Amino acid sequence: MKTQQYIALEEKYGAHNYHPLDVVIQKAKGVWVYDVEGKKYLDCLSAYSALNHGHCHPKIQKALVAQMKRVTLTSRAFRNDQLPFLYKALFDLTGYEMSLPMNSGAEAVETAIKAARKWAYKVKNIPNDKAEIICCTGNFHGRTTTIVSFSTEEQYRDGFGPFTPGFRIVRYGDIEDLKSNITPNTAAFLVEPIQGEAGIVLPPEGYLREAARICKENRVLFIADEIQTGLGRSGKLFAFEYENIRPDAVVIGKALGGGFYPISAVLASKEILGVFNPGDHGSTFGGNPLACAAAISALKVLIQEKLIKRSYDIGKYFTAKLNAIKSTHIKQIRGRGLLIGMVLDTKARPYCEALMKKGLLCKETHENVIRFAPPLVITKKEIDWACKQISFVMMDLG
Repeated sequence: MKTQQYIALEEKYGAHNYHPLDVVIQKAKGVWVYDVEGKKYLDCLSAYSALNHGHCHPKIQKALVAQMKRVTLTSRAFRNDQLPFLYKALFDLTGYEMSLPMNSGAEAVETAIKAARKWAYKVKNIPNDKAEIICCTGNFHGRTTTIVSFSTEEQYRDGFGPFTPGFRIVRYGDIEDLKSNITPNTAAFLVEPIQGEAGIVLPPEGYLREAARICKENRVLFIADEIQTGLGRSGKLFAFEYENIRPDAVVIGKALGGGFYPISAVLASKEILGVFNPGDHGSTFGGNPLACAAAISALKVLIQEKLIKRSYDIGKYFTAKLNAIKSTHIKQIRGRGLLIGMVLDTKARPYCEALMKKGLLCKETHENVIRFAPPLVITKKEIDWACKQISFVMMDLG
């Protein structure tokens, strides 16, 4: 079958809740993917940062195949021999006392919301059903009914009400707005250290540090959503490390599965995650042995191959190369590590389509921003090639 035949099938039988570029990927390795006609592309999106280790990393693949031959699913009705090792690996890497594994990032955010609310009632003694969680403008934490209830993107909310109460919205990066919205009923502040879907937006320097201080002062949980920015993407293990803070809870996902299998988790103290009792929360697939095996291997590879430092160093190189591109349409290059946004004064989609034709895959976000987020294993030579294609497209489109 040819590309257009695959697209026709998808358009006919699939719900139209995505607007993908018209490339049909058939195989992949490292930073490169191949379409059904055999054309080669450099992946500069990494499945929205789920492929930090690159496509089909051999060590993670080996661990997954070995586990697949033994046992894949037990449910949490029984114990399995992989989950304890994942708990220990997460503790050793992050220092957080407890973790609660789920499947998708949105599920992990829902878990963090439930934990914060229960903590508010059982530990902080906020009156029942009065707990509030503060979120930021421009946030993206997933697409469940509860999560879109505190989104400020109208499309994410359109047609999905009535919405879940219990959330306050403050301006991202505005510390005074955060201060003025904390009340005795505030349970938590949920924030992305770098906003990905909003267009790779960084808060002002010192904002996260001051926000963490204010939360501690008011006994409010500081919850960092590191689903997209975590596990090396930003050039640190977690993006909040740039501000030398330690959130009360961290939400992770995407790259935790090494690009092979969906797994997410909430990391926190015993005081926070200890509020859950048997039956309070769960998932049939959450913490399954196949996902755990993938995550354990992915964490090992992250450390053994020094991918975090690589992201920091290569990210600086990529950013410098992008800043050297001459175009009146480029307004700003921003980001950290290998999470980079090229801000244009026009719509980004045509540029992404043109880059696809030149063999480079990236995606627009927030209309006028091109997101560049290649796997952390990318080389300088590959970045040089990518920047040549970007330069050509910038010239071609004026």
